[in-house]
Amino acid sequence: MNYWLMKTEPTAYSWDQLLRDRKTNWDGVRNYQARNNMKAMEKGDGVLIYHSIVGKEVVGLAEVSRTYFPEPNCDNPQWVAVEISAKSSLKKTVKLDDIKSNPILIEIALLKQSRLSVMPITHEEYEEIIRMSEN
Repeated sequence: MNYWLMKTEPTAYSWDQLLRDRKTNWDGVRNYQARNNMKAMEKGDGVLIYHSIVGKEVVGLAEVSRTYFPEPNCDNPQWVAVEISAKSSLKKTVKLDDIKSNPILIEIALLKQSRLSVMPITHEEYEEIIRMSEN
């Protein structure tokens, strides 16, 4: 199993919307590295949903429910989508400042490649963020 962090602007598509929809196609990604990360996703992989711009916090847990496929309504076959399904909200959101101050998360891609919208994270990083949300 792999683990990922996916960023969304809550004014465009929020965690609450994903909870209502229960699943969604994650599309519109126009960065080659993020696209390649989506191509590496496997069904059942764990996903942390991060609100960027507004909030700057990890808000929920999702999972990959369908591996990559050509992005619907896109004429360019190089762009792909994946389907993710909502699992649960975090007990408490985990703010970017708290991630930055946690020595276990010093190497997390969110801090190293802050503009990347879809990034791999380690199992340890995934579990640490969940642990932080429970305290």
